Amino acid sequence: MDSWLRVLILLGCLFPVLVQCRVRHYKFNVVMKNTTRLCSTKSIVTVNGKFPGPTIYAREDDTVLIKVVNHVKHGIRQLRTGWADGPAYITQCPIQPGQSYVYNFTITGQRGTLLWHAHILWLRATLHGALVILPKLGVPYPFPKPNHERVIVLGEWWKSDTEAVINEALKSGLAPNVSDAHTINGHPGPVPNCSSTDGFILDVEPGKTYLLRLINAALNEELFFKIAGHRMTIVEVDATYVKPFKTDTIVIAPGQTTNAILTTDRAVGKYMVAASPFMDTPVVAVDNLTATATLHYSGTLSSSLTTFTRPPAQNATPVANNFTNSLRSLNSKKYPAKVPRKVDHSLFFTVGLGINPCPTCKATNGSRVVAAVNNVTFVMPTIALLQAHFYNIKGVFTTDFPGNPPFAFNYTGSPPANLGTTNGTKLYRLPYNATVQVVLQDTGIIAPENHPVHLHGFNFFVVGRGLGNFNSKTDPKKFNLVDPVERNTIGVPSGGWVAIRFLADNPGVWFMHCHLEVHTTWGLKMAFLVDNGKGPNESLLPPPKDLPKC
Repeated sequence: MDSWLRVLILLGCLFPVLVQCRVRHYKFNVVMKNTTRLCSTKSIVTVNGKFPGPTIYAREDDTVLIKVVNHVKHGIRQLRTGWADGPAYITQCPIQPGQSYVYNFTITGQRGTLLWHAHILWLRATLHGALVILPKLGVPYPFPKPNHERVIVLGEWWKSDTEAVINEALKSGLAPNVSDAHTINGHPGPVPNCSSTDGFILDVEPGKTYLLRLINAALNEELFFKIAGHRMTIVEVDATYVKPFKTDTIVIAPGQTTNAILTTDRAVGKYMVAASPFMDTPVVAVDNLTATATLHYSGTLSSSLTTFTRPPAQNATPVANNFTNSLRSLNSKKYPAKVPRKVDHSLFFTVGLGINPCPTCKATNGSRVVAAVNNVTFVMPTIALLQAHFYNIKGVFTTDFPGNPPFAFNYTGSPPANLGTTNGTKLYRLPYNATVQVVLQDTGIIAPENHPVHLHGFNFFVVGRGLGNFNSKTDPKKFNLVDPVERNTIGVPSGGWVAIRFLADNPGVWFMHCHLEVHTTWGLKMAFLVDNGKGPNESLLPPPKDLPKC
């Protein structure tokens, strides 16, 4: 799974008289399922035969135990933190066919909506679902309690097998084929050349409020989300509360979540729900089909016409910026924004593409597109990094990841002469409780592009963002250190930069990567190694006995 949750079993759960928390058990059977979309059928990897997968429900402070049994020929993984974080070869080895693993974690200091998903190859195209964290019993939302809640998962659908799509791309050195449709709760809605009206219906009653728990589980595309004739009030992103604001358009990157309150105060009828791509780099291909669903008021006649909405233009950067710039931490007495004021480690990471030799890539004249952070294209190990760290296994990784680019250039201007990158399994080492600032700078190599970067193990504060090259003298003066939004995934603006701060108070190995799956595959990823602090409460727990073997 892919947002962070801490994995220390709270002693409170042993004393239910003092603390109201439960142990919640789930069983995930990973099975193949024949599924028809776009008038064609294929076999997909699912959890319990469902697409999207089942929703996990828990309350803050609950302990969650998820037994994952792999019944397919893939090694798969899921959930989070430390030994339960899930990324293949980062914190664990893949779960082998016929084997199982129990993800065991306690939900600490988070409430809201998160995404769980497979974290190997491109399996998360169909192997994903919602994690809904309710407040502790008796603790109200910091906004009027909605009458109802609905989970809405946005995704992508390929007619082809997604593994074949990325394998073909890696073989050729070219970019992979874009998806054939977007989906809303697994359904694309009406599409050209297919008579099926395969659309999701969101049934509502007039005069009520609905908390929409929105998740972008797409592999490679940021999405706009709109409901015809309705505005929504944004109250939370990535399982942290924000200052409420109204909008008619949400922008959401892969891996991100957004909670929005919808008030059904319009005339009884049918209203179009739309999910469409946001891409402001003209040379990058996207799936330009809009997924549609229907908001259906009870009492609507079947003959009623649907009220339509026009999605924003694919390159509607002002619409996206308007949404992003409206996000602020709630920063109330109960939910303060604890922004690090002093910075122990100030890091500057370029994120972007490159070109490396590939003698077998005939379609691209012996070269291939790669991606890198600070010009390092990350090489996945064959032993999980967390195990190598815990057991002190030599030769798996080095801790010399550069804190700055190897050479300076006009990052968003004309590219350097040499577009090659270096390959390596390099980590950046941090002492326990260090405060960290990372400026993520997009580069214009091949093309400037928005990169939704996700950090495992931590939430971070987004203290600044801007276009062009980051200026270390003037830009920090404009940082918001009072109420910046707190997230776990942030879009690095196309041809721009974003600055984040976090406290390294979670020992272990924590993956940071672009949540566009194509860029992760190409190597746009790195990891932080956070040392143990003092004593057992500040130290990594030993691995569980059923941890998968490589």
